[in-house]
Amino acid sequence: MSEKFDAIIIGAGQSGPFLAARLAGAGRKVALIEREHLGGTCVNDGCTPTKTLVASARAAWAARQAGAFGVVVKGPVTVDMKAVKARKDAVVGASVKSLTEWLGGLKTLEYIKGSGSFVSPSEVSVGKRVLTAPQIFINSGAAASVPDWPGLNEVSYLTNTSMMNLDTLPGHLIIAGASYIGLEFAQMYARFGAKVTVIERGARPASREDADISAAIRSILEAEGVTFLFNTTIEAVARAGHGVLLSLKSGERRASVEGSHLLLAMGRKPNTADLNLAAAGIATDERGYIPVDDHLRTKVKGIWAMGDINGRGAFTHTSYNDFEIVADNVVDGGKRSIHGRVPVYGLFIDPPLGRIGMRETEVRKSGRKALMAIMPMSRVSRAKERGETQGLMKVLVDAESRQILGAAILGIGGDEVVQSLLQLMAAGTPYTTMMHTMHIHPTVTELLPTLLADLKPLE
Repeated sequence: MSEKFDAIIIGAGQSGPFLAARLAGAGRKVALIEREHLGGTCVNDGCTPTKTLVASARAAWAARQAGAFGVVVKGPVTVDMKAVKARKDAVVGASVKSLTEWLGGLKTLEYIKGSGSFVSPSEVSVGKRVLTAPQIFINSGAAASVPDWPGLNEVSYLTNTSMMNLDTLPGHLIIAGASYIGLEFAQMYARFGAKVTVIERGARPASREDADISAAIRSILEAEGVTFLFNTTIEAVARAGHGVLLSLKSGERRASVEGSHLLLAMGRKPNTADLNLAAAGIATDERGYIPVDDHLRTKVKGIWAMGDINGRGAFTHTSYNDFEIVADNVVDGGKRSIHGRVPVYGLFIDPPLGRIGMRETEVRKSGRKALMAIMPMSRVSRAKERGETQGLMKVLVDAESRQILGAAILGIGGDEVVQSLLQLMAAGTPYTTMMHTMHIHPTVTELLPTLLADLKPLE
């Protein structure tokens, strides 16, 4: 016999728990299914733990730079990786505990530990139980992609998840992939004191970014001792003592590199394998994601897909925004959608990158008349005062409407500062409004009007 609920949520990432709480708060009987841990990637092995580690790495870096600021640190700066991990675990534990207690206090919500799998478009099995509901929401997230290199299964390797269990300093950390996750770990572990080599099959790091942003990112990390091997593929992996040996190919040249640890940072894949989507009548796209409309509805009536699983965003903030949209539609009877949602994200190296809207390459491809301005962070007083002048600020606007099309700020506070421009984009406000607004000195944001005053036609 099926157990009846008003709603079933599969997965407790950044959409599921909050939607469960909204539905339960509206008096609906809700089943929240999670096979691993509440909070998903963000809380357990993504944003929360990695940014906690980034903070520890920055503390080590700042201690080593102290002399430049007239501060004397006697003796070499060392890092206690067990203490670093303990701090990270404490921050993660507090977040999970808070989430668990909050959900546990909702009377019409049942949290079910297990793996949810469709039996029909309205039924989900969990262990020996079969649940049924007129509304089912999928929030099962994504996981690290693992390549099929020869020999990989015979060596120990790390992903962003297993990396969270590491409490020792690698002698030589090799990172496969120079995208966002790989770059954050590269700088982090270089600051902890490890030798770091990043292998990338493309020609530059963060290849989704414009070439000038990628070049600046490369410069920042290389200055801290990170070694990059670009246009290089990994052909095979083998054991080498207590570490790994990678066979490489770059053009016609073959080489090898040996390291103590190997981290795979080559993208993510959606967690659809165990859902038995066929039983629900749902087909995935060519990348394995569940197609949805602008209201996050699948093609099957009564089933929604939120977060990484739908391929419409791969960040905590996009997942949480998915929850807000679905809750508005399902609970409040509203009409919110992801139509027109401005792409926005950060790369949390130090200094960080904040990115909104269109890139220069996208604007050029669109053929529209546009203006662009670029300013090196070395012109920003706040950056000079802090001795952190790496990076640049870049903004693109529509030449006719004067509305902002996109921006990238790679520099101190870039992840926060760029959101001042985001608000103008969301409101459809012309950039001249910011130019005519007085800002606080000395800050990074105060240079945005100066940046905008230097806009020139995009040839």
